[in-house]
Amino acid sequence: MPQRHPASRISLALLIAGMVSLGMLLLTLVMVGQSFLGMERAKVTAASSAAHQLLINVDDRLRTLTTPSAATMALLSHDPLGRAVTLAERLERLPAISSILQASDVASAIYVGYPNGEFFQLRKVKSSGSVQFPDAPPGAAYFVQGSAAHGSSEQSLRRFYDAQMRPLADRKLEGQIYDPRTRDWFRNAIRSTQSELAPPYVFFTTGETGITFSHMASEGGAVFGMDASVSDITDQLSELKPTPNTHVAILNDDDKILAHTGQGETNHPVLLAAVHQQGQTIADSSVRRFKVNDQHWYGTTRTSSLLPGEQLTVAVVIPAEEILKQVWELLTRQALIAGLIGLVMTILGWILGRRVAKPLEALTDHVSQLSQFRFDTWEAPASKVREAHKLGSALDNMASSISSFQRIANVLNRGQNLDGLLHDILTQIISIVGEERGGVYLFRRQSETLGLAVDKDPNLPRQIGGIAATQDDASVIQNLRQRLSGNPLVTILRNRDGKLVGALVIEMERGDHERLSDELIAFVQQISGSAAVAIETQELIESQQAMLDGTIQLVANAIDSKSRHTAAHCSRVPQLAEMLVDAATASNKGVFADFTMSDEERYEFRLAAWLHDCGKITSPEYVINKAVKLETIHNRIHEIRTRFEVLHRDADIRYLKRQLKGDDEAAARQERNATQKRLQQEFAFIASINHGSEALSASDIDRIHNIGRQTWQRHFSDRLGLSWDEEQAAAEHPEPILPAAEPLLSDKPEHTRPWGEHRPPVQRDDPRNRWGFDMTLPDFAANKGELHNLTVARGTLTPEERFRVNEHIVQTICMLDALPLPDRLANVPRLAGTHHERMDGQGYPRRLTRDQLSIPERIMVLADVFEALTASDRPYKEAKSLTESLGIVARMVSNGHIDRDVFELFIRSGTYRRYAQRFLDPEQIDRVDERLFMTPD
Repeated sequence: MPQRHPASRISLALLIAGMVSLGMLLLTLVMVGQSFLGMERAKVTAASSAAHQLLINVDDRLRTLTTPSAATMALLSHDPLGRAVTLAERLERLPAISSILQASDVASAIYVGYPNGEFFQLRKVKSSGSVQFPDAPPGAAYFVQGSAAHGSSEQSLRRFYDAQMRPLADRKLEGQIYDPRTRDWFRNAIRSTQSELAPPYVFFTTGETGITFSHMASEGGAVFGMDASVSDITDQLSELKPTPNTHVAILNDDDKILAHTGQGETNHPVLLAAVHQQGQTIADSSVRRFKVNDQHWYGTTRTSSLLPGEQLTVAVVIPAEEILKQVWELLTRQALIAGLIGLVMTILGWILGRRVAKPLEALTDHVSQLSQFRFDTWEAPASKVREAHKLGSALDNMASSISSFQRIANVLNRGQNLDGLLHDILTQIISIVGEERGGVYLFRRQSETLGLAVDKDPNLPRQIGGIAATQDDASVIQNLRQRLSGNPLVTILRNRDGKLVGALVIEMERGDHERLSDELIAFVQQISGSAAVAIETQELIESQQAMLDGTIQLVANAIDSKSRHTAAHCSRVPQLAEMLVDAATASNKGVFADFTMSDEERYEFRLAAWLHDCGKITSPEYVINKAVKLETIHNRIHEIRTRFEVLHRDADIRYLKRQLKGDDEAAARQERNATQKRLQQEFAFIASINHGSEALSASDIDRIHNIGRQTWQRHFSDRLGLSWDEEQAAAEHPEPILPAAEPLLSDKPEHTRPWGEHRPPVQRDDPRNRWGFDMTLPDFAANKGELHNLTVARGTLTPEERFRVNEHIVQTICMLDALPLPDRLANVPRLAGTHHERMDGQGYPRRLTRDQLSIPERIMVLADVFEALTASDRPYKEAKSLTESLGIVARMVSNGHIDRDVFELFIRSGTYRRYAQRFLDPEQIDRVDERLFMTPD
């Protein structure tokens, strides 16, 4: 066989070096190529996701601006300002109205337009970041303008106030007279029963462009309005920008830009290109890439129907280079690292080719696995050659680091619990650095301390004090090093706003502890940024949850504060209900054997319990507080007593006239005395009936009517000094010629008030009734008739007033059903609206039976009843002892009101006793014989 010339053979060192170089080059090209293609796809996906999410956030932010404002207007419609007649009465409401302006970031003015053309407004002097009144005196914070009729003349006011609502200076009224009845916001509101939102227009007073919320007052025909300038809305939207150069704009149908968060001209060419790409309007929610002035952008639009009568378009454009800037930097860094590793491998292969032949084969296999993105199967090959061993270890560490990055990404995507999230991130970061011990501290702003959240080192201190939020990173690191032992690597964690959120500590136990490279420190700082993101995200979620809980408790406390008769009811019922739910979950008997509730179901039940009486905010206060039968806004027994006084005085007059005529004085005196004695007795009887403490008999009702038939002479017109509502009620009935004889007690036609347009949809056959209500509706919305009220058989409430009290549960369901609750809270309206149902189906508002009520709903029924029975802060009844209250509940169980299983659980678990120890007065807590209330086995 012929021998080949040695020069035609390749040396092993060169072959190995070439193969290593070629392998690393191919691996680098594959990784860079795959990364490049992946980044291209990720760029478009990230642009779409960022733009769509921003559109959703903008739409949500617009709704967070309009929805609370509409709710504020609905509450404001009940304010006495809508019924105020004089300027003095209206000025008395300034503190309440100014507090609403102070609490709102976007509201610039609150005003009222009256049906007679009068106008009253409170406006911020500084709005949209500038002073709107050039003639405002120093220190002025508010401007008040108003007009009111005063007899035959008209009063007007134009006055400035400081921030404490102290008057500063008056100004003369000049220019065009403002008539609210000619304005769209006034016209829209009087034709609607809810809050209205006017399209953008130029404000009359300040010349700003903005929108107006308006709502008709509950009484009197006035209309409340609230202004929000477009500039203030722009400031709100600016907070949503994900990148510095992102532009967000709101446009109308004419492509006029109403609000723009970017810099420069209002008609920004990039925004116009996004809305009309290549002459074609972009479909809502589609994302397209376009080029303007040699710069690439991603743009999308979304329509919004928040403003009535006008379609708005929200446009978002994001610079392409800002979306994945950090990802491109990471790609460049990875390519550089791969190139450096390839260079090192080439040099080692050339120098140590002969000695590393066998280990090189194993490394080639591993490199092949790496080229297939199999990072979790690496194992360094055994070799006596130091260089080959180091190369294997380096590749092993690289694969481990890449795998750790992947696991960190998975943790961030799937983690929900903050402690677990931080623990997994700490584990991965320590693994990447090649150490074993470390910890994550969280900053507590109130106590100015760092608390150890998670750790892999039992020797770390649990808390480190003396940390101020204003300290820079160097000061915080110095403070930590003084408290930590060993050679820790400390990285400060800050959120996207640069605020201190915590610190990452890694104990460096390998290598040169004295000389930590800047590259290692920078590397740890970059990858530990994921921990700061996780902390910030979780804090945002928890703060939103805390805000929701706080708002719900605020509503409950406001309802309790509305009436002294129900004080603390809305806060005690949830606590009792949750105690019963805990007992039901722990029980393994009867219907509760399989009863469980998840954390989300418990939270849903808790919210419903706190909001179970939120509808009482619409209940008339005089009905809730009605202590006697004749009470409305005041106790009308005083009017009836005055009539008795007239008859008493008439008896004296008849006596004197008989003397003047020469009649027998003794007989006249006897007649007078008998009449006055009878009147005293009759009034005492009427006054006792007014209390409503005892049930009326048929004879009592007949006596009331007989007393009421007595007449007295009225000489003054009863049509003077009436409110608008009273005038409307009396307009259909002619006034008798004076003097006129009137009965002592009467039910006049003007005492009734029809339902009109406010008829509630509570009857089963009402087409508006989509909630399944089944309640009896009285013929009238109100009946203030004196005989009608005095002849109420039991208690003090008429059927009309009893309905208004019961209607609070209808309002509770409607109000909660109108909220945009997430799916996990979808049962809140039903859970909150069933606590007045009965097991026998005779409750309200839906007449549900026991089988139609869940265990939590049956628990709510008992909790509501028992709290009311044992409450000691009700002025209309004495507090009952435990035994008395349980006896009443037991009778309610027997007559089908309360569920027997829940009641016996209440007794058996001792929940009644624990509740009593927390909330009842000591004198109410007596010894209870539980056997009296339990069904024998």
